[in-house]
Amino acid sequence: MDDLKLPDALHGADAAELPDYLVRYYWWAYLRPASIRIFDRRMVVSAILWGRYRYLCDLALEDIPPGSRVLQMACVYGDLSPRLAQRLGCKGRLDIVDIAPIQVQHARNKLAATPWARARVADAAEPGPDRYDTVLAFFLLHELPDARKHRVVDAALAQLRPGGKAIFIDYARPGPLHPLKPVMAAIFARLEPFAGTMWHSGIRSFATQSGPYEWSRSTLFGGLYQRVIATRPHEVADRQPELRVREAAE
Repeated sequence: MDDLKLPDALHGADAAELPDYLVRYYWWAYLRPASIRIFDRRMVVSAILWGRYRYLCDLALEDIPPGSRVLQMACVYGDLSPRLAQRLGCKGRLDIVDIAPIQVQHARNKLAATPWARARVADAAEPGPDRYDTVLAFFLLHELPDARKHRVVDAALAQLRPGGKAIFIDYARPGPLHPLKPVMAAIFARLEPFAGTMWHSGIRSFATQSGPYEWSRSTLFGGLYQRVIATRPHEVADRQPELRVREAAE
């Protein structure tokens, strides 16, 4: 990635307030107005996901009932967020958190017609004190350094109401004969420096305490993608104070 140099416009105070990994490796995808114009097109997003974008969105939405409270971790390109807001309806609530202000403003523009959907600047690892029926992380984990993967998965579980679900949709390890396996390996090596972990570690393994939750996992497209759902039983104790203590110690 040596030739993907950080442009001068992203140096300075604005970049200093963002995580180093985001500025260093993903400025070209998320931190410029030109990036939004290029990538936030359904055809582009679908091409990046090898034509499976619509189906993956459907997988994300099918377990989210209308009228529920949902936290979406990170803004996403495409029409997933507007579709989710429409699915929830005016009796529901959608909160989107993203650490990049430019992405938050763009999400607000996309959601202007659904006032029950809101976007705010926050780290997915520290999204706030509210509780939700569903927490959704759609192709977020593969872009995070491993230590942050752990923090984000823990935060997703901690934000759940009793009976709530955390839904993770992301890359997985394709089968050995999958025709796209060498292509994806090359893409990861060039553009996605933290994605390789998704081929070697299960999403459940990122949780500090996975035991109390009920986990399910399914794969699709020859194993290239996965959907993992963690359901919080009603008797699991509140873990927010525990997480705050651990984060303060770090």
